[in-house]
Amino acid sequence: MLNAIAIVSSAPVMVPELASSAATETADLREAALSAVAGLPSRWVGIGAAATDSVAGPEAVGTFAGYGVDVRVGLSAEAVESGRPPMPLPLCALIAGWLRGRAQPQARVEMRAVPEDLAVAEALGLGSRLRAELDDAAEPVGVLVVADGANTLTPPAPGGYDPDSVPVQAGLDDALAGGDCDALTRLPAGVVGRAAYQVLAGLAGPAPRSAKELYRGAPYGVGYFVGVWGP
Repeated sequence: MLNAIAIVSSAPVMVPELASSAATETADLREAALSAVAGLPSRWVGIGAAATDSVAGPEAVGTFAGYGVDVRVGLSAEAVESGRPPMPLPLCALIAGWLRGRAQPQARVEMRAVPEDLAVAEALGLGSRLRAELDDAAEPVGVLVVADGANTLTPPAPGGYDPDSVPVQAGLDDALAGGDCDALTRLPAGVVGRAAYQVLAGLAGPAPRSAKELYRGAPYGVGYFVGVWGP
């Protein structure tokens, strides 16, 4: 049965080895993400947005080498201990593996990436079907949503600066903080993790039982939110 939902950023700068001198600046974001996943049961199903859809199971091992440092992560302790070489994984799966290793080493993760351009109706339907699947599970299951907001919030932002994205990000943060699934269905394409957030809306709709914000900010011009929802 679905037990808890954690919402975290997909920011590689949460990983101290990748953040380098910015590790102190991202400490609040990192600690919030670790706190969010610490409350999940030992089976996680992750949702993230990527260039293409994919599923990575608990046997998967990956590396952040593509982001500058060969920090290896696994979606289970057995995967890490196996010594098998890393496989290509989307960023959302790498973040899930890193959080698992730091906060809940005993957890096992299945990461499901959905296409970034997934249509709203398809995302909602996927979330609804996933909810039915998880509610039928005999053991407690936690959902981990790994996604970012707008990446155009300041002039140095990776997507450039779009002042119109600032109120969009504020609305997204408020929706996630308040458990407003309906607002998530109306997110514009400029939200990087739009598809993942809309799967979340289908999963938790019409509204979660509870919603709690642990972090919101945009230290590099990208909207980061961390929170927990009770289904």
